[in-house]
Amino acid sequence: MTDNIYDLAVIGGGVNGAGIARDAAGRGAKVILLERGDLARGTSSASTKLIHGGLRYLEHYEFSLVRESLIERERLWAIAPHIIWPLRFVLPYQKYIRPAWLVRLGLFLYDQSGGRRKLPPTRTLDLRHEPVGQPLKPEFAKAFEYSDCWVDDSRLVVLNAMDAAERGAQIRTRSEVTHLERRDGLWHIQISSQSPVLARAVANAAGPAVLNLLARTAGHHRNPDEKIRLVRGSHIVVAKMFETPQAYFCQNPDGRIFFAIPYEDDFTLIGTTDADHNGPLDNITATPEEIAYICESANIYFKKQLAPADVIYSYAGVRPLVDDGSGKPETASRGYHFDVDADEHDSAPILSVFGGKITTYRHLAENAIGQLAPYLPMLSGPGWTLEEPLPGGNFPTEGVAALRADILERYPFLPQPIIHRLARSYGTRAATLLGEAKHITDLGAHFGHGLYQAEVDYLIAHEWAKSADDILWRRGKLGLRFSARERDLLESYVTACVAN
Repeated sequence: MTDNIYDLAVIGGGVNGAGIARDAAGRGAKVILLERGDLARGTSSASTKLIHGGLRYLEHYEFSLVRESLIERERLWAIAPHIIWPLRFVLPYQKYIRPAWLVRLGLFLYDQSGGRRKLPPTRTLDLRHEPVGQPLKPEFAKAFEYSDCWVDDSRLVVLNAMDAAERGAQIRTRSEVTHLERRDGLWHIQISSQSPVLARAVANAAGPAVLNLLARTAGHHRNPDEKIRLVRGSHIVVAKMFETPQAYFCQNPDGRIFFAIPYEDDFTLIGTTDADHNGPLDNITATPEEIAYICESANIYFKKQLAPADVIYSYAGVRPLVDDGSGKPETASRGYHFDVDADEHDSAPILSVFGGKITTYRHLAENAIGQLAPYLPMLSGPGWTLEEPLPGGNFPTEGVAALRADILERYPFLPQPIIHRLARSYGTRAATLLGEAKHITDLGAHFGHGLYQAEVDYLIAHEWAKSADDILWRRGKLGLRFSARERDLLESYVTACVAN
């Protein structure tokens, strides 16, 4: 009987759930992760793709959150240098928003608060003589340049799930939890169209649906203070607006900020918005008003003017923020807290995660494990995720060029764009994907834009891909390039593979 009982059931396949599953599995716990859709299907694939301290959070006096995030920034870069890399941000100065001395003070605190070691410090720019000034309107003569990091957000989730699985966790996607009941010191978890699961503890990492899951939980002692604020963030993707490698961090007259970021080599990603979300949590999209607002925001700064018709792709996600009573959604805290509820015998706990952001996911997971350790002794002991690289990330942060060179030496038939994409998606695991291939034809059918059968088979076998969209949007971003016909052909292949 005990062979069928898990120590910990993690519900939610976003970045927090995958991080908790990874940490717990690495400590020897028997773990199952249950996700009702695909990994990173929601908020965790709809971010601004940044590992950052949150410069704007300084304005809201969230100094501890900024410090925690800045400390994690270089730590995450070190364990995943293939999907996380440094990015310089240009902040054009506008005198009427705030004085220059205040901007410099904020950036000084930003540089000094998080133990920055490898990332370069802030510097002041004369935009009239810098290449980064060329895309901007001439009234912007001065700027400040600072450091943060870029991340492939959905791959971060998948790689955490992969590492959890390689340490013994069971990862089940397309597994919707319909009911939980605490009975006889165990959680009895009902899953749609599947056999029930038994677990000694539950981690509710359902993100925006955290309260929805608690509503399906029998035996839970509801905390009246359990509240979240759902805030929708929308982004647009347009044709490349500038050739410089830096991103831009801009503030609008209404106080909101947006980023314009080099994206997938040929595009620019712009966002985000902050709007309270009161609708359903499935199929969230950017509204026409939000798309127009982002275009208008960019038009304040850039010479190249945008209209909604220029938008190639848009997406939106709902951030489950701690409801701290803030008036405007953009001022709501990006921090997190836990609620732990156990039965009268101080067993069978359910830990619910409220809030959080991608940058702090690893530290959040470590703290969640600390909350569960009194109930699951195998979780006790020092943290380990700080030192262990994620799959494919076992190379130095300065070793990306060497990795690409190694792939080229071993597979000289590969075009440079494919090598570039494979290196930054799979890191050292690219060799596992490519295997013993000696010629491009050894990779099988070509589905378009450098995606070959060998890669698709790898994603199905090792990364739980079960549809074309899983591959094109969450295991990578080739969806930006695929036509409808190409996608349909890929879907037919994936469907046949999964069925077999």
